[in-house]
Amino acid sequence: MKDIENGLKPFLLKNVAITGDFWSGEIRNIYEIMLPYQWQVLNDQAADAAPSGCMRNFRIAAGMEDGSFYGMVFQDSDLAKWIEAVAYALTAAPNDELEKKADEAISIIARAQQEDGYLDTYFIINGLDKRWTDLRDCHELYCAGHMMEAAVAYYEATGKRDLLDVMYRTAQHLISVFGPEKGKIHGYPGHPEVELALMRMYHVIKDKDLLKLAKYFIDERGKQPFFFEEEALKRKEKPHFPANTRLGMKYFQSHLPLREQKTMEGHSVRALYLLSGMIDVAKETQDQELMEACWTLYRNVTEKRMYVTGGVGSTHVGEAFTCDYDLPNNTVYAETCASIALIFAAYRLLNIQPSGKITDVIERALYNTCLAGKASDDKHFFYVNPLEVIPELSSGNPDCEHVLPERSAWFGCACCPPNLARLICSIGSYAYGYHERDIYVHLYISSKATYMVNDEEFAFEVITEYPKDGKVLIRTGKGKRTFHLHMPSWCKNYSIKVNGKSCECDIEDGYAEIDGEWERGDTIELKMEMEPRKVYANPAVRADIHCVSLARGPLVYCAEEADNGPGLFRIRVPENARVLQCPVEDPQIGRFIQLTMDAVTISALGVDASLYTEEKPKEDVPIQLKLVPYYLWANRGRGEMRVWIAEQ
Repeated sequence: MKDIENGLKPFLLKNVAITGDFWSGEIRNIYEIMLPYQWQVLNDQAADAAPSGCMRNFRIAAGMEDGSFYGMVFQDSDLAKWIEAVAYALTAAPNDELEKKADEAISIIARAQQEDGYLDTYFIINGLDKRWTDLRDCHELYCAGHMMEAAVAYYEATGKRDLLDVMYRTAQHLISVFGPEKGKIHGYPGHPEVELALMRMYHVIKDKDLLKLAKYFIDERGKQPFFFEEEALKRKEKPHFPANTRLGMKYFQSHLPLREQKTMEGHSVRALYLLSGMIDVAKETQDQELMEACWTLYRNVTEKRMYVTGGVGSTHVGEAFTCDYDLPNNTVYAETCASIALIFAAYRLLNIQPSGKITDVIERALYNTCLAGKASDDKHFFYVNPLEVIPELSSGNPDCEHVLPERSAWFGCACCPPNLARLICSIGSYAYGYHERDIYVHLYISSKATYMVNDEEFAFEVITEYPKDGKVLIRTGKGKRTFHLHMPSWCKNYSIKVNGKSCECDIEDGYAEIDGEWERGDTIELKMEMEPRKVYANPAVRADIHCVSLARGPLVYCAEEADNGPGLFRIRVPENARVLQCPVEDPQIGRFIQLTMDAVTISALGVDASLYTEEKPKEDVPIQLKLVPYYLWANRGRGEMRVWIAEQ
């Protein structure tokens, strides 16, 4: 492993202008549709969405109107993520209306803040005497963390310090309340997030007390006697979320000190936010032991506990990890937020030790589970991202009731929609990294990018239709640079040309190295053969034995009832079946590459047929199986869906 003081710096978001159809279209839809829609929801103005109460809570806390708190105890975080997403959108393009709405929200947040810096509408409305008495369940630190992230993003996007100043006062309040000193609370958040947020604020404000507090939360977690147990005894109240206590301290990643943990446990979003904070602290403090723990946990989740779609979290009980290779498809949780958090953690490690395997994970989560988290209309969302859906089970089997066959307009617990908005709006910051004169191209996104090294600006442009095809053209600026191009693990055949001439180059850690003294307009052409391929699971994954999944490039594919009719579970594909690909234009989901293959299905018996028989069913109906990219599923009505198909 490379020394953690070395590594890559990400390109500033403002220095990456997204072009091309795929990602510019996604960002434009967030900008024009999703963010205005979410503002309506946060203000309870969307007729088809469940009430949020979020902005009303802030107005009540600010003394602007009367009323009682509404929603989840962490409702404040929805607004925080929305503001952060707006900040990234404003970085891409000015929008007076969005900025005006964000400024309005920030002014109300400032009015709601207490004199000592405390900010949480649940306790401001329900009684400040109970604040900081239930760190396990009440999410005060989680909400503070998300609002800190929003404050940093909005300051970097607009130069306005209002929210940054508000949240720095909140951070100073936290510093006065938590820590090892006598008279302070010797605890840590039930839902990690503030750790990585403190580090983001530290890099802007440079107050070492912010780093100190983030490190304290990391170091204190998991020590005995368990803080949450002692806190609960003092409180003598029932937990806000009784089901969460079923998994014990593992649910909160506090069963052991973090440096001693070997497997990723508990609530998947909490675990991966925590891992992100751990990486930030380890990198800043040069803590090699903590960094080794980060790598251990990351490898466990990506090598033994991650779905082929990049989803994580195998059970609805606690929205949690279970055990190695336990990856059920029809009762999976795979929360959208969990895959977003996985990208956060993976990208931090990528900047410490560039590796194509890490970038593969980012692509897997991004192009599959994350993008599947929203509908093509950008107004409906998935919280849970299954790999198999039978609508009758969603309504008829309690173990599957969390698995929805169609996206919702909003949720009572609405963490995913604004989280997805902030990820997509900031995607440009994940595309590239640099170290001096080395430029790493992680994600193939059409864009124009610049960065500075030694007061010298270097610009280049990437032109591609990825993930539709594997052709990438880079037009360089002038200067000596080494480009490092991500070579995905799925890519078996490729070619590279420099100024039209074939180029042989070294592949190191999953990146092709192309060195040159470039003139403005020089070109690098990468062509990756993007053929359909069959993907099999490790035989230890019980749910996928004798099954195959289909993929093309970074996209996982699935079969839908809309193309194949009901009874997808009866379909079998021959082992030697040829997979064909063809472009398709659909009025509801647009242009995409469809995969087709010959298959057979077992005929459905009539309703009067015997439940059991001694005669083996005949697989006698030949069909042409059609598959679509997983992220596009459930945009054409209610129906069955399946990623893993039985193979004969």
